[in-house]
Amino acid sequence: MADQFINIIGAGLAGSEAAWQVAQRGIKVKLYEMRPHKMPPSHKTAYFGELVCSNSLRAAGLGNAVGLLKEEMRLFDSLIMQAADASKVPAGGALAVDREAFGSYITKALSNHPNIQIIHEEITDLSQFSGIVIIAAGPLASEKLTQAIAAQINSPYLHFHDAVAPIVDGNTIDMQIAFRASRYGRGDLPEGDYINCPMNKEEYLAFYNELVSAELVPLKVFEKEKDFQGCMPIEAMARRGVDTMRFGPLKPVGIINPHTGTEAYAIVQLRQDNASATMFNMVGFQTRLTWPEQKRVFRMIPGLEKAGILRYGVMHRNTYLNSPMLLNADLSLKAKPQICFAGQITGVEGYVESAACGMVVGINAARKEQGKTALLYPSTTALGGLIRYLQIPNPNFQPMNVTFGLLEPLGQRIRKKSEKNRLLAERALTDIKNFLLHEQV
Repeated sequence: MADQFINIIGAGLAGSEAAWQVAQRGIKVKLYEMRPHKMPPSHKTAYFGELVCSNSLRAAGLGNAVGLLKEEMRLFDSLIMQAADASKVPAGGALAVDREAFGSYITKALSNHPNIQIIHEEITDLSQFSGIVIIAAGPLASEKLTQAIAAQINSPYLHFHDAVAPIVDGNTIDMQIAFRASRYGRGDLPEGDYINCPMNKEEYLAFYNELVSAELVPLKVFEKEKDFQGCMPIEAMARRGVDTMRFGPLKPVGIINPHTGTEAYAIVQLRQDNASATMFNMVGFQTRLTWPEQKRVFRMIPGLEKAGILRYGVMHRNTYLNSPMLLNADLSLKAKPQICFAGQITGVEGYVESAACGMVVGINAARKEQGKTALLYPSTTALGGLIRYLQIPNPNFQPMNVTFGLLEPLGQRIRKKSEKNRLLAERALTDIKNFLLHEQV
């Protein structure tokens, strides 16, 4: 056993979590990460687990499925959840983190683990590995690794377009117009966790008209545009109808403007992106507008007329497998079970979901190395529901965030959604704790 090890390709959220889970079970890990020697366009640092799109891990409470998933992960000693809890910043009912502190925590934990060897190298050939390999390179794997994966699966990938929201310099926001508040008064800070930029109807319509006609970065790679519903560019959302944004990220409900004592017609929210509160992420403003157009159009937002954009929004391709067709229940390749996949490349969507997938795959890879059978998580839990989604044949398979709809139904009709979600969460935590008690995890 001492000379055995598991190879993991990619030190993003899924790969980092998988490496941690394997190493914690006494098995040696070789963790391959091409950064910083080769930097993909979407990344800015060499930190493991770097958050590319947003600094939010979404809802924190058990009334939301992703909050339940986080709690389940904590029960498995998740490294990603340790890092998130240690680096959190105010975000109302969400769990958001200081990106640098978050990435630093993960990098130090893995670099200092006695069972983990870090190798900064781009993998371009999978045939070099004889043992278990976990591919957690994310949806933006390098071109050569993508080709190597394609050679193994002999099947077409699927893909969609993903987009990143701009980050604004907090010192350039006009707080004579903007104001701090959390929706319905929720939040950790007495003055409110979010900065809110209010719009009246005239300002909103002017912004809308410029947004839908603004110049976009052309798509050169694909024949047609295909946006994932959960990460839709703001301009694509606007093109669906004049009021679509007002029922989405620009929803004003539950936010009172202290300057006027009323709700605005629309609200643009900015979420703190670092611990020192100098950087703010434009919530829901993923975009593929050209950079000059971002500067022009987004400065039409009241309070952002002189905003300094520290990072512009960008568009990139996310590639994922047809997992129901290609993967076993432990997310190993049906044709070559020594090769496993983890994270967004499997078709889970979201930071937490990717890390959870890495956790499950890491635990089962360790068990396979030890000659044990794979763990199948209860279908009543968020973990079980999410992984089960990747197994159900679907001619229109596409990335999925965790939802309560993935869990096994309660078997009784509950009219009130909040009560139903509470019961689902309580059952899930009871079942996952029993699972931990009776399984050798």
